[in-house]
Amino acid sequence: MANRAKGDRAAAAAWRAQLDELAAAGLARARRRVDSIHGPQVEVAGRRLLQFCSNNYLDLASHPRLIHAAAEATRRYGTSAVASPLVCGHMAPHAELEETITRFKGAEAALVVGSGFLANLALLTTLAGDGDRILCDRLNHASILDGARLSKASLRVYPHCDLDALERLLRRETSGRTLIVTDSVFSMDGDLAPLDAICDLADRYGATVVVDDAHATGVIGDGGRGSLSHFGLAAGRAITMGTLGKALASYGAFIAGPKVAIDLLVHRARPLIYSTALPPAVAVVASEAIHLLEEDPGRVARLAERATYLRQQLATLGVPVANNPTPIVPLVIGEAAPTVRLSEELLAASVWIPAIRPPTVPAGTSRLRIVVSAGHSTYQIDYLVAALRHLGVGGGAGGDQAGDR
Repeated sequence: MANRAKGDRAAAAAWRAQLDELAAAGLARARRRVDSIHGPQVEVAGRRLLQFCSNNYLDLASHPRLIHAAAEATRRYGTSAVASPLVCGHMAPHAELEETITRFKGAEAALVVGSGFLANLALLTTLAGDGDRILCDRLNHASILDGARLSKASLRVYPHCDLDALERLLRRETSGRTLIVTDSVFSMDGDLAPLDAICDLADRYGATVVVDDAHATGVIGDGGRGSLSHFGLAAGRAITMGTLGKALASYGAFIAGPKVAIDLLVHRARPLIYSTALPPAVAVVASEAIHLLEEDPGRVARLAERATYLRQQLATLGVPVANNPTPIVPLVIGEAAPTVRLSEELLAASVWIPAIRPPTVPAGTSRLRIVVSAGHSTYQIDYLVAALRHLGVGGGAGGDQAGDR
C-alpha cells in the first residue's frame, strides 16, 4: 500500500506539473455551464449572453417540432437502445434515420454511429490498413488524423488545400489502396476544400475520396445536402460522413456511400460493433431535422444571408474576411494570451466567443471563431461588431489591429 500511495503521489505531481505548464502558456481551459436551451442567447452563470460560438447553425436546437419529436419518441421507445447495433440496439428509429440520410444525401446506403469522432475512426480503420496509404490535408480534424494512424496505413499529410502537393503524392506508386481524406468545411477557418479538383485527381490516379461533411451538412449545398451538392458532384464521387449534433441539432454521426462500403463497416467497424447504439429519441430528432430541411430549404438560405451580413459588417472594421459561403469567420489574433483577453473583454460586454488556442489550432494562430446562425438577427450581429469596434479590433477605438492585440 505504501508503494501504491507513493506512486499515486508521483503521478498526481506529474499531472499537476502538466497543468501548470498549460496555465503558464495561456492554454488553461475551463468549461462554462449553460443553464438554458441553446439559441442565439443563452444563460450562463445567471447571465444572459449573446453567443456566437455554437454549431447550432440552423437554430434548430430549440425548435418546437424537434422537442415534441424527442418527447414522443422517448415515450414510445424508451430512453436507451441498451446494446450495440449488432446485438439488439438497432431499433426502428435508427433504420428510419439511415433511410432518410440515404435519400437526403443521394447515396446508396448510410450508417449511423455514435459521434463524428467515432465515424472517422470507423471509416479509416475499416477501409484502409497495412499496405494502403491515406493522404490527408494538414488542417483536417483530429479524428481524421487519429483514425489514419490507427488504421496502420501509411499516412502522408499535404499542405492545406495544396492540389500540386496532393498530386505529387498521388504520382508515387503504391501496391495498396489510396484514400484521399479531407474536411469539406474546415471548422476553424470556414474555408472549403476544392472537392471538384480533388475528385478529378482521385479519378485520374485511382484513389477513393473520403469527405468529412460535419460542418457542411445542413449548411451548404442544395437544401443543406452538403459539399458534394455544393460543388455539383454526384454522390458516388466520394464517401461522406457527417455529424447529427451540429446543424441537425441532435447527436451522433452518419456515413454515406456505396452499399458495399457500408456493409463492410457493419461487419468490421469496431466503433460501431463495440458501442451502444444512439438513444432512439436522438435518432428520431435527427430524422425530423432532415424532414424540416426538406420542407423548408429557406432556412439554409437564411443562414447564408446572415453569414454574408456578418462578413460585410466585420469588413467595416478593417478585419480581413475571406469570402467563404459558410457561417464560420475566424478572427485570428496570434498568441494565446491576448486572444483570451479579448474573449474575456467580450464576455464582459455579454458576448460569448471562447478563445480557440493550440492544440486545436496551430501555434501562433489563436483566434476567436465567430459563428453566426440562422436564428441571429441583424441587430445581434450589429451588437457584436459594435463591441469589437469598442474594444479596438480592426482599428476602432483604441487603435489596435486584431493581429496586434
